[in-house]
Order: sequence, then structure tokens, then C-alpha cells
Amino acid sequence: MRSATDRPSHYAAAHGMAPIAAVRAHAYTIPTDAPEADGTFEWTSTTLVVVEIEAGGCTGLGYTYTDASAAALIRDTLSQVLLHESVDRMTELTGRLWRRVRNIGRSGLCANAISALDFALWDVNAKLLGVPLVQLLGGALRERVQIYGSGGFTSYDDGQLRDQLAHWVHVDGCVAVKMKVGSDPARDPARVKAARRAIGDAALFVDANGALTVNGALQCAEQFAEYGVAWFEEPVSSDDLDGMRRVRDGAPAIMDVAAGEYAYNSDDFRRMLQAQAVDVLQADATRCGGVTGFMQAAQLCDAWHVPLSAHCAPALHRHLAAAAPRLRHIEWFHDHVRIESMLFDGAPKPDHGTIAPDLARPGCGLEFKRADAEPYAL
Repeated sequence: MRSATDRPSHYAAAHGMAPIAAVRAHAYTIPTDAPEADGTFEWTSTTLVVVEIEAGGCTGLGYTYTDASAAALIRDTLSQVLLHESVDRMTELTGRLWRRVRNIGRSGLCANAISALDFALWDVNAKLLGVPLVQLLGGALRERVQIYGSGGFTSYDDGQLRDQLAHWVHVDGCVAVKMKVGSDPARDPARVKAARRAIGDAALFVDANGALTVNGALQCAEQFAEYGVAWFEEPVSSDDLDGMRRVRDGAPAIMDVAAGEYAYNSDDFRRMLQAQAVDVLQADATRCGGVTGFMQAAQLCDAWHVPLSAHCAPALHRHLAAAAPRLRHIEWFHDHVRIESMLFDGAPKPDHGTIAPDLARPGCGLEFKRADAEPYAL
């Protein structure tokens, strides 16, 4: 394996002259290990779209969790924006990608596709320079990043819930865990009580995925406070910024209100911060524009003096989280942790509730295990 300080032997004196030779995208659907559900959705599989960009003899990697049609969008439409262009012109190229989807619709599928491409652009540039990705972001502000265990699906019985949350606390060393609520609000207080008993003094978070009304969320917040719940994520839809603000204003003081996973660009983050809708802003680099979009969210949080939390995809976020100001933690989401450990060499493992960027590997430090992924290919 090449060390982070060695440049490729074919690296040109002017690496900006390295043209993008190929853009590839493939989709894989991986079954869950048990049925999963939250306050608004049920699923039995997760689709991963993997992107590779070749330039100067190196291959950059990016990925997103979205519909398989994003792979066709990348291959048939977005790749034409990048092919044969100088790979180091990341800001210009990403801007071109956003302009290309103007009449398609920027949010959702297009944003997810651009996020994976942007991440691959950053990754290949770091590999061409022979440095870890965090170095391109200005260096690490922290050596290790705290994670919180996340799952606790509403489809789980109380035994599954307790076992999963307790494992994160007592085995992985997480100081906080999160569970889903909202599909059956009448049952949630008992589930929260069971979770509290399983994790002891660890911090307990809940996520309603926008399932509740404002009044319903405020009632739940009062009930959850009895068990020391410290985080209420998307109590109402994050599209309802006024409703989010009302819940934030009325929730117990011990409880942070969080949202942002469905923000697709910096304007979405700015509007959420201006509305004072959250105590903690979440950003997901697989949705909000990749490395570029995530770091824009980090700068907005810094300007507004609001903490930032990385949503899901922990293997992808660890370099970004190490470099982002006001970063609080990364979500150690059950689905994504399982998939990333299966399909990516170099996926992180918890150490006393933290993960760290691998500084011995160039780029994001991940290699896609194509043969292992092939059974799940679409």
C-alpha cells in the first residue's frame, strides 16, 4: 500500500493537467439483517450507488445511499460534464454539475448523484497528491471523532431494542445512542423506558423522522424528558421550519432539537439556521453535495455558532468530521455500518466510542471490494 507521503510515480509536475479519463457508477441493493422501520417508512433493503473517477492513473471513490436510478443519471448525463476535464478544477466542475441538473431538479436524486461525484473528485485529487483527504481540507481539528450508535427501529421488539443499544454502549464504548420513534406514539414511552434501562447513564437520543404534529411532538418531548432524552430529531417534518422552531421553543431545556439530513444544498442549511429551527444541524455528505457541500454546512454552523453532526455513512464522513469546525459527532447508523464493513476495505471500527481518519492511506482511505459487492449488483 502506498504511504500517504508518496506521490504516484506517474504524477505530473502540473497535476492540474491530469484529465478525467473515466466516470463509472454502479448500484447495489443489500438486504437488511431484519425488517426496519421508523416513524414514516419501512424497508427491507438499502441501495448503495458507488462512483469511481479515473484521472492521472488514480481512481477516486464516492458513494451515496439512494435509488438505483442515480447510477444511470451519472452514467448517461452527469459524466459528460466531467470527462476529459482537468481533475483539479473541483469547484468549477461541481458548479457545472449543479447547472446541468437545473431543469431536472436539484434536490433529491440529482443532489445524491452530485454528492457521490464530488466526493470522488476530492478523493482522486488527494490520491494524486498522495495525502489523506483531511489534509486537503486544511488538516484535522481533532484526532478522533465521537460516534453515537443509531438504529433502534420501530420494527424491533423490546428485546432487540435493548440488545442493540446496550451493545453500542457496553461493547463499542458509545456515550450516546439513538432510537426511532413515531410510528406508534402511544407505545413510545415504554420503549424509551426500556432503552434507558439497557444503556444506563449513556445519553439517549430519539428520532421521529417527521412523523408527529407540533402538539404531538411537544407532548412526546415532555414524556421522553422523564427518561433523560437529550436529543429529539425531526420531531416534525424538517420542511416545516416554523413547526420545528415551535417544538424547539417548547421542548424541555435538556433536549436538543436536531434536523438537516434532508438538506440538499447550502441554501437549505441557511434557511434552517435563519429560522432558528435547530439546536444542532445535521449534514449528510451523501446528499448535500459531497465534500464541498458538507464543508459549506460546517462553515455556516461556525458562523451561526451552532453545533454540527454528520448524518450516517460514517466511513465516508470521518475525514470531513475531523476537519469540520463545531463538529459534535458522527451517526454510527446500523445499516450503513454493516454495509461499509462488508463492501469497503478500510472501513472504520469503533475505539472507545470514536473513529478516526486513516492517515496512512491517501484519499478517503477506502477501497471498494468489487467481488464482494457483485452478488448485490443491479
